[in-house]
Amino acid sequence: MTGLVEAEVVASRRAPVVELLGLGRVFPGTPPVQALAGVDLAIERGAYLSIVGPSGSGKSTLLHLLGLLDRPTEGTYLLDGDDVSDLDDRTRTAIRASRIGFVFQSFHLLGHRSALENVELGMLYSATPRRRRPLRAMEALDRVGLAHRRGFSPTTLSGGERQRVAIARALVGEPSLLLADEPTGNLDTTTGESILALFDELHAGGLTLVIITHDREVAARADGTVSIRDGRLTAP
Repeated sequence: MTGLVEAEVVASRRAPVVELLGLGRVFPGTPPVQALAGVDLAIERGAYLSIVGPSGSGKSTLLHLLGLLDRPTEGTYLLDGDDVSDLDDRTRTAIRASRIGFVFQSFHLLGHRSALENVELGMLYSATPRRRRPLRAMEALDRVGLAHRRGFSPTTLSGGERQRVAIARALVGEPSLLLADEPTGNLDTTTGESILALFDELHAGGLTLVIITHDREVAARADGTVSIRDGRLTAP
């Protein structure tokens, strides 16, 4: 029995971080809108993948499904080998808090909170004891090179610094998967390059990254690229 358990643990470790099998999403309407159809995708542990497509291609819908912000209407989503396709809201929230990090184009920081407090909010639904949260937040800020700005509010930070705070918030829960939605879209070229260099460092450290973008130059930084058009994945 022990050998069987050990074999199962090894198999789980080898499972892709993400595996999508025939994933689809239909939004009700007259007529219904097929936003995604028959998506098959495996993302291995430590991979750096970009998903490229124009507006209306299904990028955002796919991101919401990957991040457990929405449910598929067909198909299966395995996260770390576990089927998360149709979990209840409480369980989905717990999984997002512990296994998925998000970085958005618009940062989504609270202007009346310090950088440190914004990063602490990434642990709001996690099991991290409250007394340990400031230390964990400081470690995350240090990881993105912004510990010296911990007491500053987002309104006093540059765009690149705000994005680094947002990345620290996404990392503070030590997620299995980091999802980034147009992470350089609100940044100038030089600042965007610094954020992409940070992603390169995080990837080199073993983090699994998925970037959703319409920018081919941003996509080219990843190890692999898939294209999405009319809700279907295609070769780049």
